[in-house]
Amino acid sequence: MRQPFSAVIITLNAAHQLEACLHSLGFADEIIVVDSGSSDATVELAQRFNARVIHQPWLGFGKQKQFAVAQAKYDWVLCIDSDERISKQLQTSIELNLRQPARQVYKMPRSNKFMGRFLKHGEGYPDWSTRLFNRRYANWSDDPVHEKVLTGEAIAILSGDLLHESGEDIAVYLQKQNRYTSLQAEQMFARGKRVGAGKLLFSPIFRFIRFYVFRLGMLDGLPGLVHILIGCFNSFCKYAKLLELHRTTNKQEK
Repeated sequence: MRQPFSAVIITLNAAHQLEACLHSLGFADEIIVVDSGSSDATVELAQRFNARVIHQPWLGFGKQKQFAVAQAKYDWVLCIDSDERISKQLQTSIELNLRQPARQVYKMPRSNKFMGRFLKHGEGYPDWSTRLFNRRYANWSDDPVHEKVLTGEAIAILSGDLLHESGEDIAVYLQKQNRYTSLQAEQMFARGKRVGAGKLLFSPIFRFIRFYVFRLGMLDGLPGLVHILIGCFNSFCKYAKLLELHRTTNKQEK
């Protein structure tokens, strides 16, 4: 008999993505949806799948997920986004490992769909994601964006892909990345981080070489090329925005 677990999702206007996600979680002992004010059919859809819906104003990604984990009935939690779904192979791996857990924290490879294709190389794969854990031994960081699971435990690996299927076109994807880079810059600024022109210039170049050449992103064809070029531009924007914050602050202090 395996350990029972709660599947935890945070949502906001996710009705167009949520059904496939919930359908893939049919093996979970409990599904919790923490919604931050959806105006579409997200809540009704979640309730149709017998999910327990909890309303919580937005706290930032990290703290919102901390709140969601705290609502779970079971200590073992599987954290998943509304635009993700569990593959059959990953489901089998989760169920097998929860029969006699060798570790308290597990990560899985995430495959990102971009321009109609699941990426299998480069920056898009394997996008290792720590999502299954015993909350007594791990939890999400406070980061408002690019949050991560913090733990002092060794992390085991699950087989099978977590499928990230956002369905976004490039324009929507770029809008989201612009928001994320702004949040990252603000976060680094708050921590007192500084960068120079060298970081601004060479970070995108090294990123391209690492993921497109050494991690074989070239094998993902045109979607792989577009994906890494946007990633390199994100790296540039993040540091450019950080430099701008420092310059603006210095002018105000004079």
